[in-house]
Amino acid sequence: MKLSALIPRPFPQRQPARRPLRRRAQRGVALIEALISILIFSFGVLGLIGLEARAINFSVDAEDRNRAALFASEVASTMWLSGNITAAISAANVTAWNTAVADPTKTGLPNGTIAVTAVAGTTNAADIRITWKAPQRAATEANSVLTTRVILP
Repeated sequence: MKLSALIPRPFPQRQPARRPLRRRAQRGVALIEALISILIFSFGVLGLIGLEARAINFSVDAEDRNRAALFASEVASTMWLSGNITAAISAANVTAWNTAVADPTKTGLPNGTIAVTAVAGTTNAADIRITWKAPQRAATEANSVLTTRVILP
């Protein structure tokens, strides 16, 4: 019998650690993770681009509404200055207003029209109706409309 077999050892001897054989199965996992993260990031960027496009459309719509309100204010001030609804809505004035509203290259609205009608039963009130349609809207969408009522004293 060997002498080393009779001497007790305080701790059992450890075996060297073996590497698992899964290393080949995990090749390319980092590349797949990177591609998936790029895909998710791309969807986020596309969402931001869509959000920016909608914000620009809302800004253009607000600008058009502002211009329509300015035209309605101009027509109302003409009525107030003349002191008479029928004199203010003469054919010459309405033609001039329609020309100004329909010219988007200056301060007009795209496809803009203006209609001024006297309110039935009164001699001192009129409705100003401005309609327009932005070029980016579909043909089936309704026109944008601004209506204002002017009542003279």
